Amino acid sequence: MNVYDYTIEKIDGTKVSLDKYKGKVLLIVNTATKCGFTPQYEGLEKIYEQYSDKGLEIIDLPCNQFLNQAPEDNEGLANFCKVNFGTKFETFAKIQVNGENAHPLYKYLKEEKSQDVDNGGMDGLLEKLEGKFSAKYPEIQWNFTKFLIDRQGNVVERYAPTVAPEEFTDKIEELL
Repeated sequence: MNVYDYTIEKIDGTKVSLDKYKGKVLLIVNTATKCGFTPQYEGLEKIYEQYSDKGLEIIDLPCNQFLNQAPEDNEGLANFCKVNFGTKFETFAKIQVNGENAHPLYKYLKEEKSQDVDNGGMDGLLEKLEGKFSAKYPEIQWNFTKFLIDRQGNVVERYAPTVAPEEFTDKIEELL
């Protein structure tokens, strides 16, 4: 099994098989518009512009599970990203990443990589969230958790929300 065995939904409700991206390096990210990490859209767009012609695709999957930080409808989410961050990569329909209603893709991603690569910032974030929200690994800890997928559809790495996209461009280049 690999990521190509899953489908996601476009903003308009049409299904997209991830096998459409065979041969590409993918960065799959659960996002939100009202999160302290939302400015990471700038970094995501920067690496997309830098590497998309070499085979990088970003899969933007908004999620409202973390303190309701993606309250807009699907169309509103896509417009927010384009207007505020000039994103050119596609924003897909909102999903759940944890719990019994977690999208099958995220169940698979968490099975493949159950722990984040962290730059030390998650400890402080999780302390602040104590009592409001706390998920234990392998669950997704927060918005902007990133999964890096190689050209064969294998999960290579899982990055914590505190790890900005620019911090692992060397790994992206290695896979490209």
